[in-house]
Amino acid sequence: MLRHFWHKTRITIQYILVYLRIFFKWTLLAAAVGAVCGGIGTLFHYAVEYVTEFRSGHDWMIFLLPVFGLLIVFSYRLCHMHNDRGTNGIIESVSSPRQASPLLAPLIFFSTILTHFGGGSAGREGAALQIGGSVGSTVGKILRLNERDLHIITLCGMSAVFSALFGTPITATIFSMEVISVGVMYYSALVPCIISAAVAFGITGYFGISPTVFALNSPPVLSVPLVAQVVILSGLCAAVSVLFCVVIGRTSALFKRRIPNEYLRIAAGAVLLIALTFLSGTRDYNGVGMNIIEGAIHGKAVRPEAFLLKLLFTAVTLGCGFKGGEIVPAMFVGATFGSLFGGLLGMDTGLAAAIGLTALFCGSVNCPVASILLSIELFGSSGLLLFAIACAVSFMLSGYYGLYSSQKFVYSKFRAKFVNKSGPKTH
Repeated sequence: MLRHFWHKTRITIQYILVYLRIFFKWTLLAAAVGAVCGGIGTLFHYAVEYVTEFRSGHDWMIFLLPVFGLLIVFSYRLCHMHNDRGTNGIIESVSSPRQASPLLAPLIFFSTILTHFGGGSAGREGAALQIGGSVGSTVGKILRLNERDLHIITLCGMSAVFSALFGTPITATIFSMEVISVGVMYYSALVPCIISAAVAFGITGYFGISPTVFALNSPPVLSVPLVAQVVILSGLCAAVSVLFCVVIGRTSALFKRRIPNEYLRIAAGAVLLIALTFLSGTRDYNGVGMNIIEGAIHGKAVRPEAFLLKLLFTAVTLGCGFKGGEIVPAMFVGATFGSLFGGLLGMDTGLAAAIGLTALFCGSVNCPVASILLSIELFGSSGLLLFAIACAVSFMLSGYYGLYSSQKFVYSKFRAKFVNKSGPKTH
């Protein structure tokens, strides 16, 4: 019996040593990726901030948008990356043997800066996922990690740059793990992703970048009427999220079908964006639009057509070939739509904008856990139950639509059933 006891003890100790070795391995790797991505994220943040501020003071910059577009196409063709699938490619690299190119990080960095410099309507977080995925994959190749470890270190990079740019390390961690396969999370990546996100977040904080935080005008008081209003608004946001995903996808397909030549396509799109800017009579829909989001959440009145115009500007920008992300534009659409229709329902417009932002984000990316965590990191925990209800309703009613065609739906949204399918094609 004593011999059996020592045998079991030795096996237990061996398992503990294996766990510790893996833990320390990923702690070092994730910290290194987080440090690199934190530095890149800091540079990217200040670059976007600078070109946005410069463009805001020089309205004539929009006339350079066609030139910037041609430079983007030329740079991708020069690097033989003109068939790159963007964020979809990064998602595929995590769930398949395909690996992200090391050239993707500098290309998307350069191209997103040019898009914002000229006034294209795009975000930063989609670019962050591509930069981070490319950096993580490149580090993994240098260290000769096996295929499974390459997937994890790619997720580390995605978490790190998302955390660096948006200042939401917990959301960044869970989003990267959740966005690949809806219904199944890569829990093996939890420790590496939270470490890389935390390190990147710390580096951006050291360089003076404040996290994105919005203060609601007043803490929401839970009541049956308010819950009913949130459910109705979230259902409407689910419908708008489907519209957002379909329009983005089909506009891209329409541009490719009607104008096969990439140079002509992006030049035509740039001219159309210039025309739309002057027809709208405002520059609110150029660039990121964080000031409009902030204004809506603080209760400032928004133009009734704001959410539709932002959708149109973003669809043209990304559809014709400019680079950036869809996430912040989705938040813009959600905040302005929520402010408008929440006000019609009798809600506080600032709270309605916050609910709309969160619900539309959830419906577009199909990540309910990350969306709930996002609401806490952006707005605090005082209205957590309301935001959780909004995410749940939007997640269910948005169906199998999403921003990323490479995203897999492993379990049904409507019943306890294994489905393992991609979302419907939006083009």
